[in-house]
Amino acid sequence: MSLRVNGTALIIAALVATVGALAFPVWSYADRSGTGQDNLNASSVATQWGPLSATDRDFLVKVRLAGLWELPAGQQAIERAPTQAIRDAGDHLVVGHTDLDRRARDVAAKLGVELPNQPTEQQQGWLRQMTAANGQEYERLFANLLRNAHGKVFALVAEVRHTTRNTLIRQLASDANQTVLDHITMLEATGLVDFDSLANEAAGKKTAPPTGPPVVPSPAQPTPAVPTGDQSFTSTPVPDGGIVTPQS
Repeated sequence: MSLRVNGTALIIAALVATVGALAFPVWSYADRSGTGQDNLNASSVATQWGPLSATDRDFLVKVRLAGLWELPAGQQAIERAPTQAIRDAGDHLVVGHTDLDRRARDVAAKLGVELPNQPTEQQQGWLRQMTAANGQEYERLFANLLRNAHGKVFALVAEVRHTTRNTLIRQLASDANQTVLDHITMLEATGLVDFDSLANEAAGKKTAPPTGPPVVPSPAQPTPAVPTGDQSFTSTPVPDGGIVTPQS
């Protein structure tokens, strides 16, 4: 009888241990080393303006690097480009990155982040490509190399602006957002940006299938979003971006 009881007790104990082992990773996962939260805390340093993460520091370096090659690229465009649209884009690059670089260096000095003093090898290669080109080839290289670079840093700016806990980095991200968007707009205004190439390059880096609503021949027009109630407003809509409807 005692052997049967002991055997039952051993089976119950084994079941309890098994269930506990299975449940342990679930309730303890948030505290385990290697989780996203753990990595964020490990990579962050305290400052008087809030925690400074590894992504924040990477953002500062990327802003500095952008200025180190895009500012001379803009200067070159002003001096060499045969068309006004490219020269205008170059002007915006010079003015924008001169100001943004000053802001980035000021923030880096306050936060103790060391910044580079020369572009990367890839960026230097882009400058060499443009220097060796002439005429229309030069203009196409300028528009597409710089539009591609700005599009990639635009994504980082958005991520940092969304996630940073540091007030200095948040303000710099806001400044960078305006500058990068202005440069993207000017580069696209040249009419030389290869949007198919940009889309294909981005698609080649994605593995998840695309999602979205199906395309229908004649989609119904959605009901306009309008405020309700008797309210007064002081803000005004963002100016129309000047979308051009293709002529049939």
